Amino acid sequence: MTAVRTVAVGELATDTCLPAGEGPFPTVLIRTPYDRTRHRAEARGWARRGFAAVVQDVRGRYASPGEWHPYAHEAADGTAAVRWIRQQPWSDGRLVAVGASYAAHCALVLALDVPGDARPDAVIAAVPALGLAETAREASGVERLLSRAGWWAAHGDRRDSDDSALNKALAEDPGLLAHLPLTALPERMGRALPSWAGLWRHHDRGRLVARAAHAGQPLLAVGGHHDHFTEETVALWRAWGGAPARLLLGPWGHSLTAAPWPDAGPAHRLELGELYVRWARRALTGDLAPGHHGALALGAAGLWLPANAEGQPRAHRTRLLHGSVFTADPARPVRSDDLTVPADGPPDRCLLVTPPSPRPLDLVGPSSVRLRATAHTPSADWVARLVALSPDGTAEPLAVGIVRRVEPTGQESTFTVELGRLARRLRAGTRLRLEIAGHHFPAHARNPHTGDDPMTAEHLLASRRQIDPDSVVLYLPVLPSPPAPTDPAEEILR
Repeated sequence: MTAVRTVAVGELATDTCLPAGEGPFPTVLIRTPYDRTRHRAEARGWARRGFAAVVQDVRGRYASPGEWHPYAHEAADGTAAVRWIRQQPWSDGRLVAVGASYAAHCALVLALDVPGDARPDAVIAAVPALGLAETAREASGVERLLSRAGWWAAHGDRRDSDDSALNKALAEDPGLLAHLPLTALPERMGRALPSWAGLWRHHDRGRLVARAAHAGQPLLAVGGHHDHFTEETVALWRAWGGAPARLLLGPWGHSLTAAPWPDAGPAHRLELGELYVRWARRALTGDLAPGHHGALALGAAGLWLPANAEGQPRAHRTRLLHGSVFTADPARPVRSDDLTVPADGPPDRCLLVTPPSPRPLDLVGPSSVRLRATAHTPSADWVARLVALSPDGTAEPLAVGIVRRVEPTGQESTFTVELGRLARRLRAGTRLRLEIAGHHFPAHARNPHTGDDPMTAEHLLASRRQIDPDSVVLYLPVLPSPPAPTDPAEEILR
């Protein structure tokens, strides 16, 4: 078995795992806040394939000393790690920065933010957390409450992690995320989280994506259609500069192949580790073709398409079921974790439906909803949720979009809600249910409708909404003909 040796690099706890033989070797660097010892099997896997593997606890986490300030010190500490590696007798100087989620952020700042002598020669960034603002908010500015509360409860302001912290707190107080103000969440959980309130003051999205235009190293970006960072993953790949850029998107969640969704099939079970190794070898030897290539899975179809495949936007009219006038009440919000639509009482959303599709539909690319509507409060969130209703009666969420509108009370306006990217085959006979609501809680913080910041607000106001049902148009990216499948490994390694 390949031995793992622990050293201190700039005082930070660092594991090294070297291949058999004298070397020198190319190196893989993983910098993580999630405990470097969890990566020992991965490090040995890289070493068996001829790469030196270096895994480091970031500052203030697990065995590394210092204070833990997410996203604050990764460029400086990563620079020190790279320079140390390149000084080692077992290093041939070539280095691949690798990581998933926060560790992907650590890899990306090395490629984009540090001096030239500390930059990696290639980057593998899986489900990348691009920064505080990107993780905390949607592109529209709406707060991602549940995912951030879960992450901060598990990892924030502590040396180790408790992945079940939020679930345990919710078991004790199911209404935990409904108490106001949301910035006082740590007090209700009974633990210190001094960085929680400051998280929500960050609005500066897009810095790493903007810098990616000048990147000089090959990139492999990996994501899931059902990951909350899908849009950021695609944006990073599209923006990457003159070096080869590859994209792999599967029907997975944030844990990738470990978290397949119901639309995943046997063809989508990839061995990502082996693919990473093969890509890294080609990246370091300059054998990747220039340009942007890759593969995306077509969910519920058991095949892969080239990453640049995209359907033509096609307008779909909808029929109103009920709720052209409804009340968005933050005291009784439409929930993100429940697809049930109340059958009685005043409507809490506008509900529309398409006719059954006469044939299978392959939807690949961005989707959106255009509508004309009115809110009778100074601030209003508009949520559009698209649900597939199969011929056998099952309901499955397809996409969600949310925008925040601040305009004069009672003023009718026309606007678009972006629903994100789809990569899904729908069976013939499938109908689409479109829900337009004022909240999507607890995935997103509730807009209090008072004009106050949702994270610091202490009072809630119900919001009367009106929608012109004849104005609602659903735009779906329909492939005009049956797609030609591709091999994901061939696309990634070309």
